[in-house]
Amino acid sequence: MAEICPKCGMIEDLCACEILDKEEVTKIRVYVTKKKFRKLVTVIEGIDKNRVSEAAKSLKQALACGGSAKEGSVVLQGNHKRKVKGILVKLGYPEESIEVE
Repeated sequence: MAEICPKCGMIEDLCACEILDKEEVTKIRVYVTKKKFRKLVTVIEGIDKNRVSEAAKSLKQALACGGSAKEGSVVLQGNHKRKVKGILVKLGYPEESIEVE
C-alpha cells in the first residue's frame, strides 16, 4: 500500500504540499536599510523558515553578491530591491505577495 502524506492526507505520489506552501506565503517584504559604515543591505522578510537558506543561496547566485539567511529573513549586501522581485517570481513565489518598499 502506498504511503500517505501526514500533512495533506494524500498519497505521496500525488502530494502537493510543496506547491501549496508556496501559495500560502504571507507577504514577502523587500526593503533596503543602512548598516555599519553607511553600507546598504537588502532585507527580504516573510519567506517560509524551511526555505530561507535555499532562497538565500539562489538570490546570492543570481545577484552575484554576498549575504546571509538569519531568523527567517535574507540579508543581501548592496541595494538589489529592483531585481529581487523578478528572481523571487522565477523561484515560484506569487507576484502579488511580494511587496517592495
